[in-house]
Amino acid sequence: MTSVLRLDDVSLHRGSNQILSHISWTVEEGQHWVLLGPNGAGKTTIARIASARLFPSSGTVEVLCERLGRVDVSELHPRIGLLSSALAANVQNGEKVLGVVLSASYGRIGRWREEYDDFDVERAQALLDALDAGHLAQRLWGTLSSGERKRVELARALMPDPEMLLLDEPASGLDLASREQLLVALSEIISSPDSPSMVLVTHHLEEIPEGFTHALALRQGQVVGSGPLERVLVEDTISTTFGMPLEVTHDRGRYTARGRRTGHGGRAAEARG
Repeated sequence: MTSVLRLDDVSLHRGSNQILSHISWTVEEGQHWVLLGPNGAGKTTIARIASARLFPSSGTVEVLCERLGRVDVSELHPRIGLLSSALAANVQNGEKVLGVVLSASYGRIGRWREEYDDFDVERAQALLDALDAGHLAQRLWGTLSSGERKRVELARALMPDPEMLLLDEPASGLDLASREQLLVALSEIISSPDSPSMVLVTHHLEEIPEGFTHALALRQGQVVGSGPLERVLVEDTISTTFGMPLEVTHDRGRYTARGRRTGHGGRAAEARG
């Protein structure tokens, strides 16, 4: 099996602050991974390294069989679909939605002077249509709601027909209906036989779409658990990852987590009675 991403003993520090510590991780072709952990665990940092937008302090990284430090990353970027709030923050409010999606073909953000052929325009429109966002094509980015922006961002990430898709907290800031619409769309993408390998960053088990295969659990820049979803999303591992006792449930392909009852509340209620 061919690996699309390989981190070997990767560490990253900023001054005395150790952000990642000796991370080794491999994503094989056709796998769909979740990067899971609390705020500050290092998830987004790993996603930036995986998208060839950040170099580690030590260790080696191979992205799509190219080693970082030995490849022009501008050649890698169009091969990687990326959805991230940092990327979206760079889109100008006056940019038309169709241009936001189209410009991903060149690894750019927004249209400039580059030319696009009819095939590119048709593909961008088809992706928007598939994500129930076709009617937004001529709208300005600055007029979109959070849910609309996420659908456009996903269309943009898919535009270059990527070999790997990286989604950094795609459901962040969405209401329940918008979140579920997005997760359904991701599950449909996964079910396609030509679906790219995928990495999704989240700190909520409820935001893991049906169809994901593997998980990497992180805490304070270190790996707590890694492997098939059903082996990592268990109570001991998730409790350690988030630093508190948690109950994990699985129903119809979706996971949830909630605080584990300790019994103190019941005794308190009896005392009040």
